[in-house]
Amino acid sequence: MEYERILIRYGEISTKGRNRNRFVDKLKKSVKIALAPFPNVRVEAGRDRMFVILNGESGTAVIEKLKNIFGIQSFSPAIKVKRSIEVLKQTSLDVVRSFYEEGKTFKVTPKRSDKSFELDTDGINRAIGGHLLQNIPKLKVDMKNPDINLRIEVRKEAIYLSCETIQGAGGLPIGSSGKAMLMLSGGIDSPVAGYMAMKRGVEVEAVHFFSPPFTSERSKEKVIDLSKKLADIYGSMTLHIVPFTEIQQTIREQIPENYSMTSTRRLMLRITDEIRKKHDALAIITGENLGQVASQTLESMFAINDVTNTPILRPLITMDKSDIIKIAQEIDTLEISNRPFEDCCTIFVPASPKTKPKREKVQYYESFFDFDPLIHEAVKETETIVLNSENNVRTEFSELF
Repeated sequence: MEYERILIRYGEISTKGRNRNRFVDKLKKSVKIALAPFPNVRVEAGRDRMFVILNGESGTAVIEKLKNIFGIQSFSPAIKVKRSIEVLKQTSLDVVRSFYEEGKTFKVTPKRSDKSFELDTDGINRAIGGHLLQNIPKLKVDMKNPDINLRIEVRKEAIYLSCETIQGAGGLPIGSSGKAMLMLSGGIDSPVAGYMAMKRGVEVEAVHFFSPPFTSERSKEKVIDLSKKLADIYGSMTLHIVPFTEIQQTIREQIPENYSMTSTRRLMLRITDEIRKKHDALAIITGENLGQVASQTLESMFAINDVTNTPILRPLITMDKSDIIKIAQEIDTLEISNRPFEDCCTIFVPASPKTKPKREKVQYYESFFDFDPLIHEAVKETETIVLNSENNVRTEFSELF
């Protein structure tokens, strides 16, 4: 069946008041980015819904792209027919037959945007419903919960029919809630945290800490591949790769072993905060999950957060690990995260890390060494990679200072 357009329903955007147009504009941008491989597609956005005009492009391929766009509650592919009752009857019959199985129920939901059409909504309902009942044996009407809901919209230029409602990704359009930096390790949690933040409308850039030769190029490739998966959701992803070897070695030399992990996380946070400032982001996202490891106790978070006043978003903080793994499977990052290549968070891990570190103690230990020049250098030498959903890569270097 050849579709002419796709009707998009907003969902949560519909609850917005005077700011609704801003959310609609963000969603329109997301749809255009996702559908860039389809040059003939046109996107029309109104206050209450959006249309994707296919102009000969593959409806099936476009539908697959729309399923992953945040801000879309549901959508329906539609068929365009000329403004003729007889054509409308025959096309309605063809559409319903394509979905009908014995025992299924239906209803007709008409909408007459153009009041000059010869039948009103009640007339359309009677004419089309009667035609379907006459020509499909055992078909029954169910006005409350039908198996098949034939939507008919009469517009000035044509009539549009849709019979299928496809669930969208929900949430809010990416960018509608501002920008944040994701601390992206090679583990399972942080890509899921990035995904969850994106679903709430956050534009995400990733920051990864790389410690050669203690971490290998394969570890770096792993994080790039995770970033590509996140790029598939929005169309692009910016990844900042921070050289962290010298800082980790210095921590190992200067900080007592049982506090080295706390200090490492504090310095990572300070560096991420500097990168955040340069790129006009408003928050930092982590994959922390309460009590999962020693650095994710409340006491550890309290000691680590001391280095910044920037909001820290923790989308996974109270989730069960099994639920996180399920989402990782759904967004296709789990297999990549399970590759056996260590990142800098897993090297130099002390045998007995402090699970209840004291903020005053870690401040005291760090006071004996000036880490500022090392932070300055790490940010200056940060490598930035821009990835998009077509696997194109652009590399640049930071010049923050």
